[in-house]
Amino acid sequence: MQGHHYLGDRFAGRRVVTIGGGTGTFSLLSHLKKYPFNISAVVNMADSGGSSRKLMDEFRRQVPLGDLRQSLVALARNGALWRDVFMHRFEQKEEDQNDQLTGGVTGHSLGNLILKGLQDANDGDLLLAIEDAQELLDTAGNVLPVTLAQTSICADLEDGTTICGETEIDTRGENHPGDLSPIKRLRLVPEDVSACAQAVRAIRRADTIIIGPGDLYTSLLPCLLVSDIARAIRESEAEKVYVCNLMTKHGETDAYKASDFVNEIHRYLGARVDRVLVNDGPFRPDVLKMYAEKQSEPVVVDRSHLNRQVPHIEIEYLNLEGDSLARHDPERVVRAIFHSEPPHADTWNQ
Repeated sequence: MQGHHYLGDRFAGRRVVTIGGGTGTFSLLSHLKKYPFNISAVVNMADSGGSSRKLMDEFRRQVPLGDLRQSLVALARNGALWRDVFMHRFEQKEEDQNDQLTGGVTGHSLGNLILKGLQDANDGDLLLAIEDAQELLDTAGNVLPVTLAQTSICADLEDGTTICGETEIDTRGENHPGDLSPIKRLRLVPEDVSACAQAVRAIRRADTIIIGPGDLYTSLLPCLLVSDIARAIRESEAEKVYVCNLMTKHGETDAYKASDFVNEIHRYLGARVDRVLVNDGPFRPDVLKMYAEKQSEPVVVDRSHLNRQVPHIEIEYLNLEGDSLARHDPERVVRAIFHSEPPHADTWNQ
């Protein structure tokens, strides 16, 4: 408890912006809300699966709602009931599993349907719908889409082929064991989507910007591919922190060391971050075996390369020890980010 008071007193009112989506962002936001930060979650909008996909197929120009819903629930203060309502998923009948266009609510997240209903009630204005959802959930911060435009991602591979769609990229390794051609370039389709103005504003005003944790190619880089978002991060006076992945992912980051993850963040951001958090904690043997079967392994911390890339490196135990999955411990991540004030990037010489 003492640590909470210490962080709270020292950083009360600090403007913290997270960049990403998925379970990594959900976990981080769920913990950040315990502190008196001024939080804005800038959320990836390139999702292409599940309930979001069904709504996008049914309603023209509908953007995906899944990552927005997860971030809203993560920041919710309004008790377990509302969180359960937003997270409830209607059971999908076995015969409908492969039918994306099945009618009714089967397979849908109730939270996505509520957001869609709020959007309709606000004449299609998604930002007003999010504001209403924030009021219902009494969120400890603001949730902002990285863009309000419909967009998807494509990965150009080194062998000259291209795969499109967040779900297709995300599940590529699961569907194709064995050697796969590496990703050469990730791009948005269309490439020139406008950033959400409120997201740009939050980034420009931030004191701390946290990129990650999350899948590199399907949660983090799609945000940086929105050019005005990357520019706003580059130009912001905030400290920029990247939380590196714990494990490699087959089909996306095979054999990547920590410096390879950082290289890709720098490449798409167009600048370097001020600080990188990397894990040096142990995993249970059965967890390592389970991930090895998926051709996934702990990310190697190549300190000498990192030292040339980034002004400040935190090499700490960041994983949930004893857990049955390789996951970040959000308490350790938050404390690693805010326990000390590293030298400002301007004072660091390469």
